[in-house]
Amino acid sequence: MWYSIPMLIEVTKLNDDKVVINSDLIEIIETTPDTVITLNTGRKLIVKESRQEIRNLVNLKG
Repeated sequence: MWYSIPMLIEVTKLNDDKVVINSDLIEIIETTPDTVITLNTGRKLIVKESRQEIRNLVNLKG
């Protein structure tokens, strides 16, 4: 049986809480001017990292 290991990245919410998300769930990253990550579940996270920083994190893990 084949199991894939989820690609987890750590981001910082605006209240300085660190959260770890599965990068496979990221659907959209927007700058509005805050960075908003929309997951394919419909959940939205507003984070301190820039769109480019998140892309770099995902590319490093993948």
